[in-house]
Amino acid sequence: MAIIAMVYCGKQEPDLFHQSRMLLNPVYGIINTILLLTSGFCMAISVHYLKISIPQKSKILLLATMLFGVLFLIIKTFEYNEKINLGLDINNNLFFTFYWLLTLFHVIHVIVGLVILGSVYFGLRNKKTNIEDVEASASFWHMCDLIWLFIFPIIYLFF
Repeated sequence: MAIIAMVYCGKQEPDLFHQSRMLLNPVYGIINTILLLTSGFCMAISVHYLKISIPQKSKILLLATMLFGVLFLIIKTFEYNEKINLGLDINNNLFFTFYWLLTLFHVIHVIVGLVILGSVYFGLRNKKTNIEDVEASASFWHMCDLIWLFIFPIIYLFF
């Protein structure tokens, strides 16, 4: 809903949204998109290996998935630090209100996803996790990827 509201408001104030978007560094968004898509690929392959009874490869790919998720958060931290140093906080203007709300909402989901993936990893390691748990965690992780694929172009490319 917030994504739709941002698009609507961007159409109402195109100059403000365009000028604000120009203050973003799209390299951060592109790198983060690559990281999340790569993590989603690793997660899908991890599920595949578990289904064909190769749990060791599944666990390695699950760790890779989490690594890419952590790298996403590190890049986001650099981006947030840059924005704060420029004084571009949630109260700066309507564009940055949406920027902070949408990206922080997504970051929270990535953190929750990493916690879920970590618990699944330790469950696999201790042989206490079944394929349904892994598939459910993969679905949540892919949902995080999907949400980012909506957020990224709207924030970094369209206005």
